[in-house]
Amino acid sequence: MTDLPAGWIWVDLADVADVQGGIQKQAKRRPVLNKYPFLRVANVHRGKLDLADVHEVELFDGELERFELRRGDLLVVEGNGSPDQIGRAATWDGSIDRCVHQNHLIRVRPTGALLHDFLELVWNSPLVARHLREVAGSTSGLYTLSVGKLKSVRLPLPPLAEQRRIVATLEYHLSRSGAASALLQAAHRRSARLRQRIVSAIVEPTERSGSDEALVTIGDLATVVRNGIFVSRAGIEPNGVPILRIGAVRPLLLDRSDLRYTGLSADELGAINQLVREGDLLFTRYNGSRDYVGACAVVPPAVGELTYPDKLIRVVLDRSRACPEYVAMACSVGRGRRQIEAMIKTTAGQAGISNRDLKLVELSLPSVEEQAERVARYKLVDAELKRVEESLTQLVQRDAWLRNSLLSEAFNGRLGAQDFNDEPASELLSRIKAERAATSAPSKQKTRSRRTQKELAAPPTRVTGDDYQQEALPL
Repeated sequence: MTDLPAGWIWVDLADVADVQGGIQKQAKRRPVLNKYPFLRVANVHRGKLDLADVHEVELFDGELERFELRRGDLLVVEGNGSPDQIGRAATWDGSIDRCVHQNHLIRVRPTGALLHDFLELVWNSPLVARHLREVAGSTSGLYTLSVGKLKSVRLPLPPLAEQRRIVATLEYHLSRSGAASALLQAAHRRSARLRQRIVSAIVEPTERSGSDEALVTIGDLATVVRNGIFVSRAGIEPNGVPILRIGAVRPLLLDRSDLRYTGLSADELGAINQLVREGDLLFTRYNGSRDYVGACAVVPPAVGELTYPDKLIRVVLDRSRACPEYVAMACSVGRGRRQIEAMIKTTAGQAGISNRDLKLVELSLPSVEEQAERVARYKLVDAELKRVEESLTQLVQRDAWLRNSLLSEAFNGRLGAQDFNDEPASELLSRIKAERAATSAPSKQKTRSRRTQKELAAPPTRVTGDDYQQEALPL
């Protein structure tokens, strides 16, 4: 732990907040009579809530009082497959009345020693993120937190007035950073739309060049159409042939930056024809979003030993009839994409396409020479677009670096001058603890005085509100 300014102290989260788990979704929880809004992991992002799709859950006696969220509660995601997303959290804004949360969200309710705005900012800072990565366990690639682990997370606690100053300063600077980030994201989207329009113009020109084009299905062009392999526990550490993630395939792009490992050798996978090669097409077979189902990318040169999961489909083309890059383009826009979208089926919340249906997708192809010429034209434009996108990516990375640097400075006490007239955090915490102890202490029962047999036998009396005279109550 780093040194803190005078008046600051390090605390465990349990010292300054109440930490509690949520409600497990079970069959008996199907909303019928006592149904209430129910927040899930999908509703909580880093520093913001997405309330577009809020489910309901059935509650029983006393559960609303126990689990109802209050404005200012911090909701922490319990587990994630990505180390960067461990413990992401957002503050409940109270926008939905009588709302509860599932057990994969942990509720952190700050006491009077901690401002909820300060808690959210420090929680999503690099300082706490590092600690969360250290304490989170990993099972089959899933990092998990628990109520007990969260209670031990260490936080810097400044004086209350300093917390307010930090929140005000960070909100000013982070709002400007957020505006810049929004502009960069919009530029990325415009670049993607421009690429789609260029591909459409190349694959489906309004004025044909005079070359004949033939209608042919993917099944006619393919020598192999095969789903990938299922690996129940793909590892993070290098062991055997690497395997692509499901999200590696995006339209005309194969992302090999995040691989897992099968534990299988190249000989084992080659024997069952499950290694990918340069020029193979990979299609997304299943995804939670229809927009990504049927997305197609070409395996680039020098790919090395690599395999693919069962949620992807590999297509090997007859190169004498089709250029892989052109087929990928034709499947990503226009008529080809519309056919793929029409074949998508949804099961249990997952959208998908079968390799049988994929074989039926019909494309209009010019000669192989014409396909190669069109691909070459596209690559010239694509190279320029990639340069622009790389510059945008560098700006996004720089914005993230500046944001993290700002947060680090703030929670190390270096964002501004300290006011030594502030009540020290140690005194604040002691006072809050004393107040909480007094509030939670059981009330003392009054001692009954002993009464004589004569007094016990006497009729009960009533005290009037006017003169407090006693009179006998009727028996």
